[in-house]
Amino acid sequence: MTLRLNISKELRQFRLHMVFEAGSEVMALLGASGCGKSMTLKCIAGVETPDEGRIELNGRVLFDSSRGVNLPPRERRVGYLFQNYALFPHMTVEENIAVGIRRPRAERAVVVREKIQAFYLTGLEKAYPPQLSGGQQQRVALARILASEPEIMLLDEPFSALDSYLKWQTEKELMAVTDAFPGTTLFVSHDRDEAYRMCTRVAVLHDGKIDVLREREDLMRNPETISAARITGCKNFSRARRTDLRRLWAADWGVSLQTGADLPPDLSYVGYRAHYIKFCPAPAAERADNALPCRLRAVIEDTFSSIILLEAAGAEGENRIPFSEEFSVLRVEMPKTDWRAIAAGQDVSPGAAVLIRLDPEKLLPLRESGGIGKAQSLGTVDK
Repeated sequence: MTLRLNISKELRQFRLHMVFEAGSEVMALLGASGCGKSMTLKCIAGVETPDEGRIELNGRVLFDSSRGVNLPPRERRVGYLFQNYALFPHMTVEENIAVGIRRPRAERAVVVREKIQAFYLTGLEKAYPPQLSGGQQQRVALARILASEPEIMLLDEPFSALDSYLKWQTEKELMAVTDAFPGTTLFVSHDRDEAYRMCTRVAVLHDGKIDVLREREDLMRNPETISAARITGCKNFSRARRTDLRRLWAADWGVSLQTGADLPPDLSYVGYRAHYIKFCPAPAAERADNALPCRLRAVIEDTFSSIILLEAAGAEGENRIPFSEEFSVLRVEMPKTDWRAIAAGQDVSPGAAVLIRLDPEKLLPLRESGGIGKAQSLGTVDK
């Protein structure tokens, strides 16, 4: 089971150019709104037509601009779950499920009964979509997709219309469906946690292109680009340049940092995840390697954690970039009990001096990616 995709399409804000292969797996297309995720699915399904390129599914050519091949959606064997589920409001549940089944009437009835039972829709056969909850509508849409016996499933932000509790319930149900499905599943999302739970590989999209395509664990460990780091939840960034094989200058933080691995020559930024930042015991202590003096800006109480905003106060001078709200303010996240223990031992009023340390092994060296972050690169200085 293989999808091979190499397509281009001119859009209003950028040119979509998607090149990848996917096998019998659940693969995420992860990115911000408007980056080309849904358009990619529409091109695969035949709802939109690429300007050029080729789409091949399990050896069948669905689209080939050079040969004039462009199969209509009904012939592609693609199951497409739209964001709003796209159920026919004038049809009952059983009628909606039967729409895509290409079998004799008696066999269609058997398939519909099987899907009604499999998706816990018993008793709702005669109900119409407006009478169903969001979760029930999703189950009907999935039942309709699988009843059509697709070779690939395209899931376009399937949880976007659900509240948090219903989202969790339907996510578990959808996981069971994708685990049992033998073909390729492409899962579109802008939620990194969703993608991590649902998928094995993640493609990060930016301006119509794949920025990074990695196994999910590898992506979290080393996102490689600033856009990938942002979409995977990293909150803290500084423009940076390499000063040695394992040392960089974080210009927005005004500090030289040791890293745990060799730095790439095209380093442009450094990132650090908010929940990894550690406070040093005493702000007045002698600076250790990778320690960064800061001024406390504010403490925001979240539901189960404390969010501490700090302003980097590293060394001033010709290498320090002027203050940037985007880069110079660091965000720390920790359990409330941990923050209370820190606050009990030192001054944590606004403007107070604090000292944090950035673990060399947890620094994220990042390169530029398609214009994310409008600041210019600092270049490379090697010793």
